[in-house]
Parts: sequence; structure tokens; C-alpha cells
Amino acid sequence: MTIIVTGAAGFIGSNIVQALNRRGITDIVAVDNLSRGEKFKNLAGCEIAHYLDKHEFIRQVREHALPYDNIEAVFHEGACSDTMEHDGRYMMDNNYQYSLDLLDWCQDERIPYLYASSAAVYGKGEVFREERELEKPLNVYGYSKFQFDQVVRRRLKEGLSAQVAGFRYFNVYGQHEQHKGRMASVAFHHFNQYRENGYVNLFGAYGGYDKGGQTRDFVSVEDVVKVNLFFFDHPEKSGIFNLGTGRGRPFNELAAATVNACRSAEGKAAMTLEELVKEELIRYIPFPDALKGKYQSFTEADISRLREAGYDGTFFDVDEGVGRYVAWMLENL
Repeated sequence: MTIIVTGAAGFIGSNIVQALNRRGITDIVAVDNLSRGEKFKNLAGCEIAHYLDKHEFIRQVREHALPYDNIEAVFHEGACSDTMEHDGRYMMDNNYQYSLDLLDWCQDERIPYLYASSAAVYGKGEVFREERELEKPLNVYGYSKFQFDQVVRRRLKEGLSAQVAGFRYFNVYGQHEQHKGRMASVAFHHFNQYRENGYVNLFGAYGGYDKGGQTRDFVSVEDVVKVNLFFFDHPEKSGIFNLGTGRGRPFNELAAATVNACRSAEGKAAMTLEELVKEELIRYIPFPDALKGKYQSFTEADISRLREAGYDGTFFDVDEGVGRYVAWMLENL
């Protein structure tokens, strides 16, 4: 049985491939665009059956010409995740139409389809529940994800021939994101700031939040993969689901966890936030004018639907999840 993973050389896609390998699954078709060749490193330690360029894959999907029998599932992680990308035509073709063509093909072929959505569909909202009236994306990236979710909602009502499960990822961090540059997680940037400068910068007060107090739902890629594989194991379950921890945490907490994990690796004792600020290991900079009015100061996934679907796994808290990630970066980067 073949499994297709799009965005396979990317952040979440490569972690899914790796997790499938741990289950002994190697009959995997890895789909990606390696015009940025450094991404190959994310797959170098993985076992796959075949690599297929994204554009050739899309052509074969649209022509119903994929030469694989008994496809067990498609994990669709391939997308442009740059929230600052302003080319709406590109974004809708890459994130919306690509996803739609693949959905149509999977439904025609009765193949389970698990895909990446995004918490960006909620915009500046303060309630993050999978309901239409709460969804107001701030940028064309969020809109591309929102619009595809709307198609899925209609299909769910009309009836499906095979599983369709979408996951609204919140602030994911973890191994294999180093190629993402400025779009990599805050934990990744904090790690590099501390290693290069000896301190971490956080935004000052903004939007009713004190300095470093802006809050996000930070979720480890390890947990993201576990949820994906839960639905892979339960092809009878369909829907659109938030994928976060359900617990928003301030940037102060993430920065402290990152610095303390680095200090631990140096043989130094952990410090409280107050001590880290006093020693200027955590510093604050004025909130950028360019982000005012475009910034989510708070996110926290309502994971009620995920729980109702039967997923009862625990999620790493920031200290443990970031600690594991820092240990991986120190060994691999």
C-alpha cells in the first residue's frame, strides 16, 4: 500500500514521513518542489519509495494519471506558508486550487485525504473554534486556507466517498524547520538569537498585552504528527479540527524555556523570567509599526472537536516541548 506525502521535504511533511518510517512504512511517494535544494536534508535520513516533483504530481493528478495502485492515504502538507506573501494569484493557485484538485482526485479514487489548514483563518479573533462566524483571515495566506476549508465543509454536508480531515495548525515548532527562514517558529529564532547574541529579543507592550505578554498556542511538531497519524488510523473520522494544545502561553514563557534549555546544555542552572530579564538574557524592543493592525496578539485552540473525535493524547507543555527541540538543534544544526 502506497502513501503519498506532499510537502514531504518541508517541516511537517518530513516529520510525517519520519513517523511513518518508524512504523516500518517505506512505500512512500514524497512530493515536493526542491527548487530550494537545501530542503533535501529533511528527507536524507528517511526511507521513501519515490520522489516526485510537485508540478509533475499536479499534472498527473489533474489527468488522473498517477501510476500507483492501492494508495492508502494522502497527507497533503504542501503549501506556501509565508503569511507575508502578497501575490494572491500565486497563493490561491498554490494553496487553494492545488488542494482542491487533489481533493477531487482523492474523492474520485476513494482515498483518505488528510490536509494542512491553519489557525490563520481566524485572523484577530479571540475565540478559536471551528465555526464560520469566527473566521476572518487577515491576509491572503489565511484566506487561501479558509476558502479551501469552505469547500470541505460543503463536501462534508453533501457526503464523502472517503475520509477528509483538515487540521488548523496553530504555532508549530520543532525539528526540520530550519529551511523556513523568517517563517520558522519563534522557538527556532529564539534559539539562534541566544546562541549568536547571548540574549533573546521580545516585542514590547502592544494590544493590551504587557511586554512579552502576547500569547500564542505553541504546539510541538511531535504532537502534530501524532494527531495526523491518529486520523490515519481512523479513516472513518472526517472533519476540520483545530490542532493546538488548547493552552495559550506568553512569549515570555517560550523565551525563558528556550534560554533555560540552552543554559542547561551549558551546565548552567535554570533561571526565573525575572532573573533572565534582570540579567538581560531576555530583552524587549518596541513593537514594530509594520505589524500593527496585522498581528495576532492572542491564540488558543479550542480542541473540543478534536477530543470529541476521540483523540485523547496529551500535548507537550512549552518547557518540555522546547527542551526537546533545543536538544535536537544542538545535536543536528
